[in-house]
Amino acid sequence: MDSNRHILHVDMDAFYASVEIKDNPALAGKPVLVGGTPQQRGVVAACSYEARKFGIHSAMPMSQAIRRCPQAVVLPVRMNRYVEVSKQIRDIFYTYTPEIEPLSLDEAFLDMTGCIALFGSAENIGKRIKQDIKDTTGLTASVGVSFNKFLAKLASDLEKPDGFLVITNQNAQEILDPLLVSRIWGVGKVTAAGLEKLGIHTVRQLRTAARYKLSMVLGNQTDDILRLAQGIDNRPVEAHAKAKSISAEETFPTDIWDKEVLAAILIHQVEEVSQRLRAEKLQCQTITLKFRYSDFKTITRSYSMDKPTQTTDTLLQEAIKIFNRWHQSSVGPLRLLGFGASGLSPEGTGQQLLFADPDDEKHKKLDAVFDKIRDKYGDHCVRRGM
Repeated sequence: MDSNRHILHVDMDAFYASVEIKDNPALAGKPVLVGGTPQQRGVVAACSYEARKFGIHSAMPMSQAIRRCPQAVVLPVRMNRYVEVSKQIRDIFYTYTPEIEPLSLDEAFLDMTGCIALFGSAENIGKRIKQDIKDTTGLTASVGVSFNKFLAKLASDLEKPDGFLVITNQNAQEILDPLLVSRIWGVGKVTAAGLEKLGIHTVRQLRTAARYKLSMVLGNQTDDILRLAQGIDNRPVEAHAKAKSISAEETFPTDIWDKEVLAAILIHQVEEVSQRLRAEKLQCQTITLKFRYSDFKTITRSYSMDKPTQTTDTLLQEAIKIFNRWHQSSVGPLRLLGFGASGLSPEGTGQQLLFADPDDEKHKKLDAVFDKIRDKYGDHCVRRGM
């Protein structure tokens, strides 16, 4: 195993919910849910650790979460605020290293290999970053330190919330072996169930099992998963990797046929994604709709525009066209609907028209007004129609 690298994984604890509690200290100690309303078939985007005691988790239907915890405080998503705090955290990272691979607003890998001589050991840097985040934002982060990405992320997960763990070349296998196989990247519920039928429950049982038995369940993933079970992960931190897409999707508590209900959900998803594009000063060239049926069959439909945009009206028009074509040709009961924007670039870049489109300028001004209202009162206070 290559132990010459020094990798940190920083993961904010219950990020959206923690920001809401920090902004309103009266919520401290209460079960807080951030997401859509039950009436709109919304899902939980984030929940406080007090809410998790009731078995609530992200992506759970909000109606189900409230049944489990009727006293929960439900708050709307405030994407602009979370982006603002995320940028503060990112600025802290950059005081220590330029080698940063963001995974989302609330987590990132940092390669500290070239910074040890300047700031001391990776363990000390990790502790300093954790404290800097607390001092700057008032929020807690869980930090994992190791010699590769897989182990660094595992380390940050194992002692959440407010955790700090170092996995070294010496203790890696000792930490890995007793863990359930589901801790290995690529081992989901179905794969874990298949392994359990073979009597394989832990990482140690996985890495010592006969390879032919593993291949029956893992197929062409066998070698990759065995390497991870031995703590081997040679992927570098992709410091200059740009975000490939921004998306929103919902899994429904019951399958939905109704066209109007699905269209209303899609409208909200387009609004959420376009608002985040503007908050992160990005524009997109391609949009994709994701449809998952009751039998788990999943299809996607994409469209690339002539010029990149971040305006809600343009994205909504194209999304509705795709949706209508799907409804005419492939309609069926859906358990999931999603909308994504890809082909991202900084706003204002690319080929521009000599004269601004008056309609486009009008829509940009309208978006700015909507964003201000949502930022103050929440994402569900104003909605667009078809």
